[in-house]
Amino acid sequence: MPRDGTITRNKIMDIAQQMVLNVGLTGTSVDKVIVEAGVTKGTFFYHFKTKHDLAAALIERYADQDQHHFHDYMAKAEQLARDPLQQLLIFIGLFIEMTEQLEDPFPGCLYAAYCYQSGAISKDVMSRIEEMMHFWRDQLSHKLEAVNQLYTPQLPVTHTQVADHLLTTFEGAFVLSKVMNEPKLASEQLIQCRNYLELLYRADG
Repeated sequence: MPRDGTITRNKIMDIAQQMVLNVGLTGTSVDKVIVEAGVTKGTFFYHFKTKHDLAAALIERYADQDQHHFHDYMAKAEQLARDPLQQLLIFIGLFIEMTEQLEDPFPGCLYAAYCYQSGAISKDVMSRIEEMMHFWRDQLSHKLEAVNQLYTPQLPVTHTQVADHLLTTFEGAFVLSKVMNEPKLASEQLIQCRNYLELLYRADG
């Protein structure tokens, strides 16, 4: 029977992703990945023609996982509450619960790692990252638009501005946790994000 190369491919990608998060894409070489993964050059190039092919595969997998987490958590939130504000608060709460279980700092954000070295990355790969930023913005904006129909913000802000703030906090919290080497920092910042929403849309009086 033909050998299934999925395990080997995933192993190469796991090693490469951690390396990119630690030393950046320019510091990640094919030779280093081959040594760490314990595979031959032939095996590596069977799965990935070039380093850029590997980089594209990494961000595609990362984006797919990101979308899955978003849809999964939002679906759970929508099952638990009818009110759009409560749905959003639960959504953030699920991410808080996830990050509170981390014993090590968040491993980092592949989007950020790529953006820091965008000059070494193809336009197609950078477009995929931009696409994911728009995905988060659009999904959150849609939910916040429903919130604004029921609640009046305490400050003059648009639902898109609030969505961008939430996205900035999510991305920044994970980067900060890694840089500061503080496992709980990500969850603490997401808690502040949730607090902001509760204050922004609190009932008058």
